[in-house]
Amino acid sequence: MTQPAFVRARRPEHKQQRREAILAAARELALRSGVRDVSLGGVAAAVGLAKSNVVRYFGTREEIYLELAAECWLDWSEAVTVRLRDAAGPEAVVDALAETLAERPLLCDLLGNISTSLEHNVSVPAARVFKRTVLGVVAGLGEQVARAHPVLTAGEGLEVVGAAAGFAGTLYPVANPAPVLVELYAQDPDIAAACPPFLPTLKRLIAALVAGLPVIR
Repeated sequence: MTQPAFVRARRPEHKQQRREAILAAARELALRSGVRDVSLGGVAAAVGLAKSNVVRYFGTREEIYLELAAECWLDWSEAVTVRLRDAAGPEAVVDALAETLAERPLLCDLLGNISTSLEHNVSVPAARVFKRTVLGVVAGLGEQVARAHPVLTAGEGLEVVGAAAGFAGTLYPVANPAPVLVELYAQDPDIAAACPPFLPTLKRLIAALVAGLPVIR
């Protein structure tokens, strides 16, 4: 990765440039090796800074990835909005949610790490910004899901959106196993058969929820 030429970050635009470079490096490293394997030192090295300089912009590694997660949620919201703009019906809702998640491996990886690690070493202000972003996205998409579906209420749409993200975060690491499991699956096809394919399984789970919510009112 080409490192940007930094000047001393005195002016607001220079500080913003440095924040964006840190986020870009963290994104690239996560896409390459997975969120859980990226350290603060690795991010610092990728942008040519000392760790002490990185924490002037983000208090912890987790705060970097929490901000990236918020950006990814907003990006997903935009993609689902486009998909549902001229679509209607249960199948359209399921496809829009599942396929846009499958197109965003970084978001899915982040979803699997948020509750287990990324929310555990951050400041209250950073957590607040993230939670308000996510709640806004889920509420907005929930209304869109309800408009696109002939039966679901806005509250049920919200449940579907939140569950879709939860399903994706749970399925992603299972469907994209660690190297030792890849080796195991190659040696033991019967064990490999239990590894669920990401997109078909995600669609099935969302479809079951969409079909079931109106029944249990």
